[in-house]
Amino acid sequence: MIVVENLSIGYGPGTRRKFVVSGVSFRIGSGMSLGLAGQSGSGKTSILHAIIGLINNWEGLIEVDHEIQTHRRSQIFRRRVQLMFQDSNSALHPRHLVQTVIAEPARIHGMDNIPDRVGTVLEEVGLGDWVLTRYPHQLSGGQRQRVALARALVLQPTTLLLDEPTSGLDMLAQNEVIGLLNRLRAEKGLTYVVVSHDMSVIGELCEWFGVMKSGELVDMERTSCFSRSGKKFNFYTQQLLEASANYFIEKKPL
Repeated sequence: MIVVENLSIGYGPGTRRKFVVSGVSFRIGSGMSLGLAGQSGSGKTSILHAIIGLINNWEGLIEVDHEIQTHRRSQIFRRRVQLMFQDSNSALHPRHLVQTVIAEPARIHGMDNIPDRVGTVLEEVGLGDWVLTRYPHQLSGGQRQRVALARALVLQPTTLLLDEPTSGLDMLAQNEVIGLLNRLRAEKGLTYVVVSHDMSVIGELCEWFGVMKSGELVDMERTSCFSRSGKKFNFYTQQLLEASANYFIEKKPL
């Protein structure tokens, strides 16, 4: 479960402080998935970074699994909550074999049976043992994304924060990653917060969506409302939906 109340994120000192997120609140239950949509610079990725603890320049309340978070995260939190960065190509160390990339978080946390854990998560994300002796640049975009997901899963988290999980992938790889994420959430009871500029991705992955514009949350609704005739959204939300019009036409029941 994640609760965010009146979250604001700002940069700069004193009166020159500029807020990139202002007064955002939302709640997502355990095992559920929330999508945050919006243009670049709207503040959606900053929210993920505040939740995971990558930035400290926030104020408000962040609660994860019934624990109120301070600006310092515990080791237990860092095992329970994992972030998948937008660009897996740059997030994975280019000079480390995939085996090292996936195992590194488990080693940092002093976990036992690391080879077995690596083998288990590889199987869960649909990759064979052959990738262990490859470098990230030797893999396709979809395979790298699966490696990044395996790295996140090796700590057995309860929550995944997904920053543009299908960005840069072709349509086939996108569909495969979406299907994989949905299967893992169903099997493991994971909680997702998904950031994407693409409402069709959010429609496939999430039960709830929020729309960010200029640091503010302008809409929050169930994704089942996407195709509801006559449903009134914020003008900006409507623009995002229209940009994915082909997806929603295809999804419309006959």
